[in-house]
Amino acid sequence: MRIGVIGGSSCSGADAALARETGRVIALQKHILISGGMGGVMEEACKGAFESGGITVGILPGEDEKGSNKYLTAALPTGIGAARNIFVVKASDALIAIGGWYGTLSEMAFALNIGRPVVGLNTWKCSINGRDAELITAVSAAEAVEKAVKAASALRRYDL
Repeated sequence: MRIGVIGGSSCSGADAALARETGRVIALQKHILISGGMGGVMEEACKGAFESGGITVGILPGEDEKGSNKYLTAALPTGIGAARNIFVVKASDALIAIGGWYGTLSEMAFALNIGRPVVGLNTWKCSINGRDAELITAVSAAEAVEKAVKAASALRRYDL
């Protein structure tokens, strides 16, 4: 399964640790980690997965690998800037949002709009007119990965 990890290009120490642990859990469960391939949450998640023997794919905003993190198994330059957020979402079976700012919020919105499950860890709370978005919440990396896999499995009918 392809699990996207989204979050800010800079992050707090707590979010960095959470991202690293999330990447580690993804790798140990033999899933593929998809990210924007840059720093912050993306780098920390990739580091956790890479150091645990996992596969990490970075969908990069630039024309080349400049600025990408060193924990990518595959770096895919797009040359389309922040529009690459749509590719991160489309390449993922489910997403885990950790912290983040408006770029993370846009990825969450793209995902929810097309029916991709999003699990939130210390991230945006989304609602309008008293109606909450279909954001799945978790309090730990292990719980987030478990919920992401379960939600994607229900949609894609994976044999796990």
